[in-house]
Amino acid sequence: MKPTAPKQRAHNRGAARPRGRVEPGAAKTKQQACLDLLSRPEGATVDDLQAATGWQQHSVRGFLAGAVKKKLGLTLLSEKPDAGPRRYRTAGLD
Repeated sequence: MKPTAPKQRAHNRGAARPRGRVEPGAAKTKQQACLDLLSRPEGATVDDLQAATGWQQHSVRGFLAGAVKKKLGLTLLSEKPDAGPRRYRTAGLD
């Protein structure tokens, strides 16, 4: 028996891959989850945002500065009560 060459796979880089259908509103992005927390009257702490997204503390702070303030142009209010963690909330997103 004569050895044969391995079959070559055709690479079709331009073809679209089938994707599962996602119903509108079915999936909430991490960014939207954060914005929902920040729009509450009491706002959210960094710990709240970490729990909602699974992000690390520095990622949450980067999101607040980069996405919320710079890209989305929202006003981010920061309040530090005497007996509690700093709370962030957005103004005018209601």
